[in-house]
Amino acid sequence: MQTDRPEKWQQILADLVTDPKELLQILDLQPHPGITAENGARRFPLRVPRPFTSRMRKGDWNDPLLRQVWPFKEEDEPVAGLSTDPLAESQYNPRPGILHKYPGRALLNAAPHCAVHCRYCFRRHFDYAANTPSRRQWQLSLDYIRDDDSIQEVILSGGDPFSAPDRQLAWLLRELDAIQHLQTLRIHTRFPLMIPQRVTTSLVDTISASRLQSIVVLHCNHANELVGEDIATALAKLRVGGSVLLNQAVILAGVNDSTAAQIALNRALFIYNVLPYYLHMPDPVAATRHFQVSETKAKAIVTAMRTRLPGYLVPRLVREIPGADAKTLLA
Repeated sequence: MQTDRPEKWQQILADLVTDPKELLQILDLQPHPGITAENGARRFPLRVPRPFTSRMRKGDWNDPLLRQVWPFKEEDEPVAGLSTDPLAESQYNPRPGILHKYPGRALLNAAPHCAVHCRYCFRRHFDYAANTPSRRQWQLSLDYIRDDDSIQEVILSGGDPFSAPDRQLAWLLRELDAIQHLQTLRIHTRFPLMIPQRVTTSLVDTISASRLQSIVVLHCNHANELVGEDIATALAKLRVGGSVLLNQAVILAGVNDSTAAQIALNRALFIYNVLPYYLHMPDPVAATRHFQVSETKAKAIVTAMRTRLPGYLVPRLVREIPGADAKTLLA
């Protein structure tokens, strides 16, 4: 099997920026009396890959990539209506590592870690300690899927499934392949954008070896994330390996809540043969008040996009409502 060089993704993952003061230095930013990080970074640690920081504008507190990862002081403000479990996932967690919210598909928390900590994350308060199964516990979760032949699709999420080593992913895919009523494997990941070196020949071969139809759903919120030959190479490898490439974004105040930003994002995705899938309303997560966008504004942006983009480049605007059988379509 061919090996990939030169930079090891594990080394990049082990050398994340975790100190807010270091991130200030990297971006030539002066400490700001109204922009603090101490409390937020303690509760939900800062994690930013160095390749991602290279795409941020230096000296600009309003950079859309920085805003996704910086623990702003607004995180400390309690706000009514925001929850630590906004999607009621604890009610749909029948066994360690598995979430079964929607008919026909089940989600496996394939890894408890991510390459980056997005500050708006709906699972920033999730109990990963109770949902990181041992091999024996994984068999209990896999038995749950085996025993329900209505489940035709498995979604690997987390955390980020690509933070798991190839050996673990290969084992898990072999187990899923053996469940005859499964047809589709969907992988939700930020790695091809955050640490594109993760998309090695070995990883692509592991996915391609599965009998399941594979869909890789990226999470890209802004066109500035799609910069660099490494990203182009990673996405091309996944596509050539047989995976369908889709994108889901979240509309975030101060990041991409404009028609211009959304048009630029979806045009940039298409350059890499990635089709828009969902545009999510931000979930009402505790400590994320500063990211919230009104439905009225989001609908107006999607309506404006439809007048300027072909239909295949306009994502569906959705909100996730606990207890519903699917995402709720808004526009």
